[in-house]
Amino acid sequence: MQVLIVDDEEMVLEETKETVGMELPGMKIICTSSALEAVRIADRRKIGIAFLDIEMPGMDGLELAEKLKKKNPETNIVFVTAYTEYALKAFDMFASGYLMKPLQRKDVKKAIRNLRYPLRDTKKGLRVQCFGNFEVFYGGEPVTFARAKAKEIFAYLIDLNGAAATTGELCGILWEDSMDVEKNKHYLRNLIADIRNALQDCHAEDAFLSGRNRYSVDPDKIECDYYRFLQRDAAAVNSYRGEYMKQYSWAEFSLSRLECGGGV
Repeated sequence: MQVLIVDDEEMVLEETKETVGMELPGMKIICTSSALEAVRIADRRKIGIAFLDIEMPGMDGLELAEKLKKKNPETNIVFVTAYTEYALKAFDMFASGYLMKPLQRKDVKKAIRNLRYPLRDTKKGLRVQCFGNFEVFYGGEPVTFARAKAKEIFAYLIDLNGAAATTGELCGILWEDSMDVEKNKHYLRNLIADIRNALQDCHAEDAFLSGRNRYSVDPDKIECDYYRFLQRDAAAVNSYRGEYMKQYSWAEFSLSRLECGGGV
């Protein structure tokens, strides 16, 4: 989890970094004077809080905030500006704060204490993102699966929330119209091995469970926005934007349950 600061004035950028650093000691802080560069940074890194100037050349802070939220709905947006007229628009975007320049340490402290999405320790543990595209992270870094189909199988098991799936069920998800049963079962075994290897590489293999012809995940060992949504966690509910594992067609059934309030 990292902090991003964006301001086109270099002096303000340094002052903001110093003030934020005093309130978040040990947190990695990335600074840039370019909104476009900020978007590229968010493609590569998990941003927990973004402190954004509003009036910048080219892309302004409001537009930048929208792009950052699309990449990660749980990014906390804190606007830092010399102007009051944008406050209504900022809070329409569910911003975590609207701070006036010159920045005061007490205001930064208050904003951090009242973040819409409280910062979580991502140094350890498996984190799964279901809202939007399905993604898997460990220690804030993406988990790499050798095959896309292995990642899809893991996504399906995450969707089952601890319930077990059989070999036949998983083959049906991947190859609904295929009649080559034995070939599919053989390939599935390779995919299961891919899942094990991916999780072993990040020391999270205990999150994946297997028995005789049955596979599942242990929800207690996974931090997941979908699971927190089902538990009515406010941050997870607020982060839901009507998209769930959108790269997988079979996820539409769970999406309909989410639209009806989580199915619980």
